Amino acid sequence: MVNALAPYRRLTIKIGSATIVDGTTGRLRTEWLAALAEDIAALKAEGRSVVVVSSGAIALGRGILGLDAVSLPLEQQQAAASAGQIALSQAWAESLGRHNIVTGQILITPNITEERRYFLNARTTISTLLTLGAVPIINENDSVATAEIRYGDNDRLSARVATMIEADCLILLSDIDGLYTAPPARDPSARHLPLVPQITSEIEAMAGGAASHLSRGGMTTKVEAGKIATQAGTAMIIAKGTELHPLRALAEGGRHTLFAASESRAQARKRWIMGTLELSGQIHVDAGAAKALMLGKSLLPIGVTSVKGEFVRGDAVAVLDPDGREIARGLVGLDREEADLVKGKNSKRVSDLLGLGARAELVHRDNLVVLMGPEARAT
Repeated sequence: MVNALAPYRRLTIKIGSATIVDGTTGRLRTEWLAALAEDIAALKAEGRSVVVVSSGAIALGRGILGLDAVSLPLEQQQAAASAGQIALSQAWAESLGRHNIVTGQILITPNITEERRYFLNARTTISTLLTLGAVPIINENDSVATAEIRYGDNDRLSARVATMIEADCLILLSDIDGLYTAPPARDPSARHLPLVPQITSEIEAMAGGAASHLSRGGMTTKVEAGKIATQAGTAMIIAKGTELHPLRALAEGGRHTLFAASESRAQARKRWIMGTLELSGQIHVDAGAAKALMLGKSLLPIGVTSVKGEFVRGDAVAVLDPDGREIARGLVGLDREEADLVKGKNSKRVSDLLGLGARAELVHRDNLVVLMGPEARAT
């Protein structure tokens, strides 16, 4: 028996509509949700952090509003989501509340994970909830999102969330126990794949369409979610979630498919900073700060001599030594005006100027890539 969850400390768990809502009655599967809440409580008791991306709002809202059609127009989907989200949020709060776990609801649209400033704010909110011992419950904001600006499925949304909070593993609980060489409903000879070391074109070709009328995704979107997650250093598991205690089943050796992370989260983040971000400004530092950066330290305001450019928190900036050479680049933790105000100041003065709880680092080492000649090296 191999515990599939053993290596991971921060988990993002995606719940499909077909697992949380009864497809025949349109009602919440309360016994199943109670069992899952017990699993989550057990994971938290082991010291793990858990974030839930929960589908089901539209499916629940259908029944609440008496909408019987299988395919709803966008305005009715939005209305169903609005009514269903209240019921879904209440169900999660009650189920986890029985284990003395507080929940926090966060509704997300694509711009929140694609635009850097919104991204940082959402990540801070989720991280704060986790620090306080809560379980964030996340869903796409279907009640206001238009067809043009929606994810369209929670598989890809959950992958974005997992990478945003730097989760170790993304778990997709679905109505199938993993990836097969072909859709098993159509091909009885299809073989289950327990491990996918890398998502190739052959792996993508094995995916099929949505499995139920409650789902907006299918294996195709799950594999696409896997590409998002694994390329950012987050492993992904697809497992059957329709039975009671699906997370316990994974811990007890239950069948699943593991998509291996292509590299560590830190490596992926550094590579992303180094290769894909446009620089918005420059930070000039003294010799002492330059030496500290080479030793893997964060950039503190006291070592900054000047700032240039127009940037806001989360933008990419270049760090230059006293000779004007670029020695590092990273994501700045303060807006330009704040950085200019605190440059050359020690931590106490930073707190005095910006208030208690202000960031001590101008660029945190986790968001910094040190340059060694033409190559980049993780600090």
